[in-house]
Amino acid sequence: MGACFTTWNGVVSNSTPWAPLAGVAPSGTANTTKTMLQVGGWTKKWRIIEWGYIFTTAPTGIVTAELIETGSIGATVTAGTIYNYNDASGPVSAQTTTTTTTGYNATAEGTITATRLLGMNMDNALYFKQQFPLGREPEIGGGNICRLRIASTVASLPLVICQITWEE
Repeated sequence: MGACFTTWNGVVSNSTPWAPLAGVAPSGTANTTKTMLQVGGWTKKWRIIEWGYIFTTAPTGIVTAELIETGSIGATVTAGTIYNYNDASGPVSAQTTTTTTTGYNATAEGTITATRLLGMNMDNALYFKQQFPLGREPEIGGGNICRLRIASTVASLPLVICQITWEE
């Protein structure tokens, strides 16, 4: 069994666990996709275990969320934080946290030349989570980026909290 890690589009406080993440604003333009969370930077293959999102209030329009692999092209993001998922005192993740690897709240999408769709959801629900069956998890190629992107049919979406969990 490999080590498992998770990241959120914000910083989780270990000292005040009752203070939830505030969430991040999706694009303020209708039908415009924004990378809310991305993971990458490791040179070997890794597997997505689950991904998901929670809106702070119910969306008023249809939301399209996608989990995609974008080759080595990362969005420009706020460097994130990686947390041990299955062993709090376990090893450190091999993924990196920079403004082009693991992070959240994209300010620029970058020029994506190839994508692979790993998961998608389209609805106006408050939350969504997808776990992949053991042995059927999508593998991300070494040096590649995995992004969780969101777009909506309306310009005004509530804040969203996103999460990706993986195994190395």
